[in-house]
Amino acid sequence: MNDEFPLGSYVIDTRTGRLGQVMDTHAGYVQLRPPRGGIEWSCPPTAIRFPSRDEIAAGESGCAR
Repeated sequence: MNDEFPLGSYVIDTRTGRLGQVMDTHAGYVQLRPPRGGIEWSCPPTAIRFPSRDEIAAGESGCAR
């Protein structure tokens, strides 16, 4: 597991601007899932960052940025 982005933490996929929750790592990628559930996607660890509180709140409520 990537220690920089612990399991369960929220991150932003900088390629798309999507908020995701870290679920796992596989083959060098971080597996992300939308906060309200849905299909997971893979993201390289170099393309993720921690979100602001406003980004987390918007993502958890389902509001678009």
